Amino acid sequence: MPDTTAATYFEVFNEIAIIEQLSRTLLEARLPEGLIAPHFTVLNHLIRVGDGRALIDMARAFQVPKTSMTHTVKVLVTHGLVEVRPNPEDGRSKLVWLTEAGRAVRHQAIADLAPDFARLAKGFDTARLLEALPVLRDLRVYLDEDRNAQGG
Repeated sequence: MPDTTAATYFEVFNEIAIIEQLSRTLLEARLPEGLIAPHFTVLNHLIRVGDGRALIDMARAFQVPKTSMTHTVKVLVTHGLVEVRPNPEDGRSKLVWLTEAGRAVRHQAIADLAPDFARLAKGFDTARLLEALPVLRDLRVYLDEDRNAQGG
């Protein structure tokens, strides 16, 4: 019998990637003009883990070059959604802080998705999502920890 482990992981990751693409498109349709999913994910990250994060730490968390994170944050600054302040503990680095407008944009985007989620709930059993959520969360935690252990 052939080893199906690699095929199983590929199939799971492929499904997650397709879901990510579809959900990103849905999200971006609800964001204000000039914002895209990476901008929203930074706002969401700062709410989830707390703001006042160093740019380099955010780049590591998102697994993007620091220059990419700097560009993403600059767009958010231009829209008044975050502020970049000097790090009082390290004058060479900057910390990113949410503004009230940034919190409001995140909150509004989630509220604007409510009709989409209601439509989804009519066509897809929410109980099945609740059953899958612990597995998905455990997979995310494992991948985060493994990335950190690998120095990524």
